[in-house]
Parts: sequence; structure tokens; C-alpha cells
Amino acid sequence: MAITPPSQRIWWHKPIDRIEALWVGIALVWCLVLFFWMPYWHLFGKQNLSNESYKTSPAAFEAKVQAMVEKHKVRTETSGDIPVVAPPPGSDVYMLGRTWEWYPILELKKGQSYRLHLSSVDWQHGFSIQPVNINLQILPGYETVVTLTPTQTGEFGVVCNEYCGVGHHTMLGKIYVKE
Repeated sequence: MAITPPSQRIWWHKPIDRIEALWVGIALVWCLVLFFWMPYWHLFGKQNLSNESYKTSPAAFEAKVQAMVEKHKVRTETSGDIPVVAPPPGSDVYMLGRTWEWYPILELKKGQSYRLHLSSVDWQHGFSIQPVNINLQILPGYETVVTLTPTQTGEFGVVCNEYCGVGHHTMLGKIYVKE
């Protein structure tokens, strides 16, 4: 209840002021711009990856990752404990998020397409390739698959951007792209 009630109880019969109508019009136009801009940018902005998701178990996905590592390992890095794998172009590539690392390190070829399979064995993790604008949410129990075609060579960092515990700030991985 207001301290002083309005003089007219039926306020919607009053004509709208020009300034108020202008602001309502501006808000409506801006809403329509955003409404049409979002699907346009999704389709033509080359920013959002189209992906697939499948149910899996952490043990089954970890077995797929290990099989790929054993088949395509070329060397190890960081004191000999993280394998670097170089799968053939067009193949299925597996990367696993776990406390607190992205495993294994991938070595891909520029201009070649790969089906990148991602999953987590423990917590929700974020998969972000830096400095490229690729950002995915990776959940345990789900296998996310994206088609990835590197367009530039170099070393790219994989960063977890979803808080996953006390070691979150150390959860890093690498993807090398070579000619």
C-alpha cells in the first residue's frame, strides 16, 4: 500500500508521455536487434562449435584415451610423464580432463580435420584453447565431440576455465599444430 494512493486507480487509461514512448521504442528495437543478431552470429560468426555429446563412463573414456596414447605416442614431455601423441589426420583424437591436467598433449597438422573427443573423469572442467576462442564445458559421464581443423601453426595452451578445486590454476594442457 502506498503512502498516498494515485488519484486515478485505473492508470492504464492515461495517455503515455512522448519521452516514455521513445524509451519503450528504443528498448523494443534493441531487443529485436539482439534477437536476430544471436542466431546470425551463431551461424555465420564462426565462433560457436557444433558438437555432439554421448553418455559414457569415466573408465570407458579413460580406456579410449590410453589406447590412443599407446598407438600414436611420439615422445614425452615435462620430465617424461606426459605423452605427446600425433594421430593421423581425419582420425578420432581423445583428450581427458582430470584433477588437474589435460591428458595427453596433442600434435596436430595444420589444415587437417580431427574429431576431438573430450571428457572428464572427476569434476566439471572447462576446455578453452588459448589464444583461439574455443570454449566448451566438459562434464564427467559425457563425451563431447567437436570437429577441429587447425588454421595456424604454433603451440596452443588448453586451460580449464571452470573452477574445479584447489589445483584449478595449474590445470593446463597443450596442443601443438605443425605444417
